[in-house]
Amino acid sequence: MDKFFPLFAIFSGAFLLSFLGCAQDQSDFISIDSGITDGSSYVDEITSINYVSDAPYIYTGVSENISAEINTMNMDRQYLNLRSFPEGTKSCYTLNATQGKNNRYLIRAGFLYGNYDKKGDVPRFDLYLGVNWWETVVLNNASSFFVTEIIHVSASNHIDVCLVNTGFGTPFISVLELRPLKNDIYVNVSGSLENYGRCACGLTSDQAIRFPKDLYDRIWSPCTSPRLEILSTASTIQESSQDNFQIPSTVMQTAVTPLNDSHLLKLHWMHDDSNSLFYIYLDFAEIQELKTNQSRELNIYVNGELWYGPFSPKYLQTTTIYRPAALNNRSFEVVINKTENSTLLPLLNAFEIYLVKEFLQPETDQQDVEAILNINSTYRLKRYWQGDPCAPIISLWDGLNCSYEGHNSPRIISLDLSSSGLTGPISSSISKLTMLQFLDLSNNDLTGPVPDFLSQLQFLRVLNLANNKLSGSVPLGLTDRSKNGTLLLNVRKNPNLCSSDSWKNKIIIPVVAAIGSIFILLLIAAVVFWILKRRKQGEMNEHNGTSKLKEQNFSYSEILNITNNLERVLGNGKFGTIFHGYLDDTQVAVKIFFSSYVHGYKQFQVEAKILARVHHRNLTTCFGYCNEYTNKGLIYEYMANGNLEDILSDRNANFLSWQERLQIAMDVAQGLEFLHNGCNPPIIHGNLKPTNILLDESLHAKLVDFGLSKVLTTEGATSEYLDPDYYITTKLIERHDVYSFGLVLLAIITRDINNIVDSKLKGNFQVDSVWKTVELAMACVSSPPINRPTMTRVVKELNQCLAMEIARLNRSEGTIELVTVNLTSGLDPQAR
Repeated sequence: MDKFFPLFAIFSGAFLLSFLGCAQDQSDFISIDSGITDGSSYVDEITSINYVSDAPYIYTGVSENISAEINTMNMDRQYLNLRSFPEGTKSCYTLNATQGKNNRYLIRAGFLYGNYDKKGDVPRFDLYLGVNWWETVVLNNASSFFVTEIIHVSASNHIDVCLVNTGFGTPFISVLELRPLKNDIYVNVSGSLENYGRCACGLTSDQAIRFPKDLYDRIWSPCTSPRLEILSTASTIQESSQDNFQIPSTVMQTAVTPLNDSHLLKLHWMHDDSNSLFYIYLDFAEIQELKTNQSRELNIYVNGELWYGPFSPKYLQTTTIYRPAALNNRSFEVVINKTENSTLLPLLNAFEIYLVKEFLQPETDQQDVEAILNINSTYRLKRYWQGDPCAPIISLWDGLNCSYEGHNSPRIISLDLSSSGLTGPISSSISKLTMLQFLDLSNNDLTGPVPDFLSQLQFLRVLNLANNKLSGSVPLGLTDRSKNGTLLLNVRKNPNLCSSDSWKNKIIIPVVAAIGSIFILLLIAAVVFWILKRRKQGEMNEHNGTSKLKEQNFSYSEILNITNNLERVLGNGKFGTIFHGYLDDTQVAVKIFFSSYVHGYKQFQVEAKILARVHHRNLTTCFGYCNEYTNKGLIYEYMANGNLEDILSDRNANFLSWQERLQIAMDVAQGLEFLHNGCNPPIIHGNLKPTNILLDESLHAKLVDFGLSKVLTTEGATSEYLDPDYYITTKLIERHDVYSFGLVLLAIITRDINNIVDSKLKGNFQVDSVWKTVELAMACVSSPPINRPTMTRVVKELNQCLAMEIARLNRSEGTIELVTVNLTSGLDPQAR
């Protein structure tokens, strides 16, 4: 049984006075009003907190003021202006960890769009703490606030708070605050603690309680209910000394209690993720001086089980009760009852609820970080390089590519600084990028010799130094590696390096010399450049651990070895059977096509190669293919949750919430949008259906069987999902995929079209979001095809539907109910 921790203490008068003096100290606070003039500052009239400009903490972005049409009455001054980030993917504030690394901090960020850009289009973007996703910023409208707060232990002497553009509007921020905490406050967890609710029960004032009354500047929101009686006292409540909770006396001077025995004192909240972990802290203090024949004794139950008790709150002394073990459930009900021996009903003064955030993404290897920062400093590059170089993947630094293997730190494997205005010698810091495979420094004004340390980069495969002003001779190590074919080397157009044909013949790789054409070298360099550019833009394979696997042509005997002689069948389709297997200790799915569908199909190998080279987070990774006589197959990444058809079927016990369904639809739409617009030439899927939509362990959807449209469709794809117009024209176009997507979207919404919405959802959805999705699905299947939306528009519309549902969850599942009243998280900036 877990140990419980009741906390209470009485301060001596002298200690209390000295501590109250310290409570006014904000010297270690960082309080940023984003967007105010560089060098300016002001003291907030309510909190006496000194707010400063964000200019010293970030070097990008544009200062803006909210629109005059927004009602600013009773609004905190910090929300009248903001900083937006129209350029770059990732923009980061770098905050000094005022107490140093391995210490605990409260970090709070606030956002008010306020129609500052006069567009009336509320953006949606991601907020990152260092390299890890913290929260998605979703605002209901131009006047709504979004505030999030987290308790975090910093692993370094600085903390990066980053805004990441996810393609749905320009990121911005209004206010950013950092508060140092004592390390023994709250429980020690492997992750961080996100504030899910913090309330001062019975407080009726519109004024939230925070600094200077709360020395940590926690924000306590008023909360009560018409079915509860409010108790209050003017007496000082002694603060708890153990674990440094330091609950303000003002918070503890009020409490709530049921009006009668028929009313319960109950907290209730829900969360969409059943795997989430929560910690609750309940604060008690007896604020009525009890008579001799009176007693107040209570028990605390969580989801019907005794959690703590019996106990009696101390008179005018704070008792904070919590458990060191987290709660794990989708729905929580905390009931506080009086015991049989109690003559008085239970009370509650305050509570806090925290959601555990597991930050598992490691930071980029520190040596690589220092090296790339030194390179940036040496050449004074004009790039939006902020935060971590490699993570998150969506905001990979421009010109970089990195390797990602499990929980190991990402490593920089590619650096493209071509046409970047570089001058001076080649930086020695490049030698610290020991995992570098591709290095392009071409088309600059670099001078001096080609350094020998480049030949010491053992993984280097491509080195492009062309069109510079380098001099001297090429190190022997580089020329040897170019001769044996392990390095693609280009040093052309360096007049002072060497100009004779004999020297050129010695340094150009044997393959090029044999062919006798520089064009081939340029073509190879162009292909490498294109691949790096595609990966740099985030259109890469995000599946961990697959970077070591290369596209390969497997023999049928190798297929049998991979699948252990076709031992385990994952599924059967119209075109073939899917088997489970292992490739280099990595789980894979091997699809063996029926010979009747691919017999004599001469282009199978060509299309299989294309499929294996197209990478996107919503496309299933293809590791290779088999093209041996009538034996033809593909090797895919293994998807733990199977296909969408099975997940949606009545046979499956898994339940998909409306948000999960919308996210799956968004994943599918983004995959199709990439095939149509991100590939050159565009790829038509041609066989989109629920069985060709696979789900990983996190229910992220990926498309499979794309790129094989010729072999599959011409032989008769599944008719119920294929556009009837195809049978008339016999030519696949993008709008045929849109039609198939519309039917898939209807399948996601309902398994019974007569009832419109899947009965399993039990009404747990935002109605407008559902109808907007239905309208979108019907538009996708409209006739003629020209009337159908593009997948780009579909992605935008689905994003709005998803934002509406997330906003609903923030209002309902993200709130806490005290008996019958919904409570905010205690972060409303208008609670003045």
